[in-house]
Amino acid sequence: MKCEECEYFSRNAHGETMLHCDPSSTIKEPECLQKHQIARLDRLVRSYEAVLEMQRRLAPLQEKMMRILEREVGDIEEADRWKLGAVDDDEFVEDDPD
Repeated sequence: MKCEECEYFSRNAHGETMLHCDPSSTIKEPECLQKHQIARLDRLVRSYEAVLEMQRRLAPLQEKMMRILEREVGDIEEADRWKLGAVDDDEFVEDDPD
């Protein structure tokens, strides 16, 4: 039997195949389970590709944000360097009390 002939078959507004079978109760033929698995795998792949596309679009922004954050952290570390006692000997000359 073709999927198009089954009562659990439909097409969405975009013309994509929608299988409304329940693998545990409404599968009519062994091939139905295989088709159901392929359809689910296809949806999974499309979802993953959508995530990858979004990552590609966000990558330049993420890189820019990382550079800004690294610069900010560097500035903070530079400003707090005196707290750690990392002062050069040439910069600090103590007056001799004698």
